[in-house]
Amino acid sequence: MALIKILSKDFIETAEGLVFAVVEHGFEQGKALCFLRYVYESNGWKKLETEAANAFLQQYHPEYLHYSAVLDARLHAVCAERIVKHHRPVNSLQALLQASPRDRVERDLFKLCQLLEQDGLDLSQIGITGSVLIGAQNSTSDLDLVCYGREIFHQCRGITESLIKQGHLQALNNQDWQQSYERRSCALDFDAYVWHERRKSNKAVINGRKFDLNFIDHSKKSESVNYQKCGPITLQCKVTDDVYGFDYPAEFKIDHQQISSVVSFTATYTGQALIGETIEVCGVLEQSELGVKRIVVGSNREAHGEYIKVIQ
Repeated sequence: MALIKILSKDFIETAEGLVFAVVEHGFEQGKALCFLRYVYESNGWKKLETEAANAFLQQYHPEYLHYSAVLDARLHAVCAERIVKHHRPVNSLQALLQASPRDRVERDLFKLCQLLEQDGLDLSQIGITGSVLIGAQNSTSDLDLVCYGREIFHQCRGITESLIKQGHLQALNNQDWQQSYERRSCALDFDAYVWHERRKSNKAVINGRKFDLNFIDHSKKSESVNYQKCGPITLQCKVTDDVYGFDYPAEFKIDHQQISSVVSFTATYTGQALIGETIEVCGVLEQSELGVKRIVVGSNREAHGEYIKVIQ
């Protein structure tokens, strides 16, 4: 059986009523690397945070707990034959745009897409992920847009900035940033977090509802290089290349004799630094079988105590 094409930010559903968010393109040994996000209960979908998801699988479905030798990390994984439904962000958005909005969340999504399209964005190249992807949204849900392709993503960021200046969209206010900061539970203080986030142009507000722009390089193949953890490290260095700063994982090449790059698997540090900037990074040093060294921020999902920050 040929494996389906699977991308990061897709959702996959199993027969037990479990929905996993895919975290890596493709399959590793016939399994999709992912993280449990929703469990179907009598009154609908219930969202699980990281610790609750791990505990749930440990108790009821330990077969979905997985150690990835490629990532040298523990996460979740689903065999291709256990997938009963593949939720694709592009397909979901197109279906929503061709139907009548069922609630305020979908109306806000519809309006946002209208604004983006009027400014020249090709809506066939974007999708919707998160709760809206499976119809699990509630009145306070954010909108998580996925942009497929580097050019589309940066175009969408530029349009978002322009629409804020025109007053069609709003920048996040202090309360929005506070909520965002609390959800991230990152190692930076609040002011540093907001300073870094404001300049990324990948978040804004429509009709009081926050939305995020996510970038997926659908042409990128998942990495098959194995890395081994060497231990914790804190380092100050200069960024020499930020081209892949918004990728998953985000990658920043650095000016260092032994270490080639800083890589982040945590959304908080996506797009965190620009070429020429000096950063302080706290993470885990890893080395490949070929001796290539990198620093990983987000060696666990929450990346407690790990960070990338620009030294101003």
